[in-house]
Amino acid sequence: MEQTVATVNTLQCSSCGATLQFAPGTHHLTCQYCGASNEIADTDSSPVVPVAYTEFVASMNSGSAAQTARVVACKNCGASTTLPPEVNSDTCVFCASPLVLSEAQNKAIVRPHYILPFIVPQNKALEDFRAWLKRLWWAPSDLTKMVSGDGRQFKGIYIPHWSYDAETVSDYVGARGDYYYITETYTETDDDGNTVEQTREVRQTAWTPVSGRVGYEFSDVLISASHSLPQDVANRLEPWKLEALVHYNEQYVSGFRSELFQVDPEKGLEEAKRRMQPVIRRVVSEDIGGDEQMIESINTDYGNVGLKYVMLPAWISTYKYNNKVYHFTVNACTGEVVGERPYSGAKIALAVVAAIVLIIFIIMMVQK
Repeated sequence: MEQTVATVNTLQCSSCGATLQFAPGTHHLTCQYCGASNEIADTDSSPVVPVAYTEFVASMNSGSAAQTARVVACKNCGASTTLPPEVNSDTCVFCASPLVLSEAQNKAIVRPHYILPFIVPQNKALEDFRAWLKRLWWAPSDLTKMVSGDGRQFKGIYIPHWSYDAETVSDYVGARGDYYYITETYTETDDDGNTVEQTREVRQTAWTPVSGRVGYEFSDVLISASHSLPQDVANRLEPWKLEALVHYNEQYVSGFRSELFQVDPEKGLEEAKRRMQPVIRRVVSEDIGGDEQMIESINTDYGNVGLKYVMLPAWISTYKYNNKVYHFTVNACTGEVVGERPYSGAKIALAVVAAIVLIIFIIMMVQK
C-alpha cells in the first residue's frame, strides 16, 4: 500500500492538485487543466537486461514480485485491465462492452520489469485510422460513421509481453546430399526421320549420413501475453523498438490502461521454443552443408533462459459492425497500423455483375 500512496503523490499536480498524465513522445507528465509539466525522473540507470527465468517464476509464485493496482475485468471477453484513477465510466478496449467500474478492485499484480513508453500521440492514431478508412475497397458505405470527431474511441493501452533469451545446444542426425553429374546417352529422331545418338549431363545426388552439434544464442524472442488482442494482429504489430525500453515506472502509465497478462511465463516459454525451431533447423542445415540436407532428428537443450516482463504501447479502436467486433490497432512506438474491416456484400455483388456484363460485351464485340 505504501507503494500505491507514493505513486499517487508523484502523479498529483503541485499547482492544481489534478492527476498528471504521461505525454506521448516525451519524458514528461502534463496537467490537462493548468498545463503544468513535470519531467519523469530516471530512478534506475542500470542496463536493460533479462532476469533468470526460474528465479522470476519462483518470485511470481511467492508473491514477492507484486504491486497494487486498480483492476477491472470485462464480463464479456474476460480481459483484465488497470484503469487510470480519473476514469469513472468506460468500455472494454478489446470488445467495446461496457465495464462495470463499481466492481473494480485493488489487486496485487506482478510488477513488470520494463516499459516502452508511448511515442505516437492519439491524434496521429486517429489520423491514420481515417486515412486507412479512405483506402478501403468493398467497405460498407456507413463504416466511416464509426469514427468520432474527437477520437475518443481510441484508447491507449500497454499490452503485456514476455521476452525470452536462451542459449541452445542442439544434437542432430541427418544426411548431406552432394550433387554430381553423369553422362547419359540417348537417341532421338531428327527432322529428316533419322535416328541419332545424343549425350546429356544428368544430375545425381550422393547422400552421406551425418550427425553433429550446433549452438545458437537467442535474444528477445517476443511473445504476447494477451489473449484479448487477436494473435495475428499482435504479430503484425511487430517489430517493436525494444532498444527504447526503460525500467518500469508507474508515471509512464498515468492516463493509460494496462492489460494484465493472460499467458503465464511457462506457456510463453513453450511458444518461444516453438518459434525458435525454424532458426535451429536453419542452423543445422547450414552445419550439414552440401547441396541438400535431410534432418532426421534434433534434440535441443535450452540453457541460461532469461526473461523480461515488458509492457508495449498500442492505440486501439474497437468498433462493432453488424454485431461483429473489429479492431484498428496502432503500434504506438513505430506507427505500424493493423486494421480489421467488414466487407460490403452489396458492393462485391455489384462488382461481380459489372465484371460479367463487361466480359459479355467484349465477347460480343469480338464476334462482330
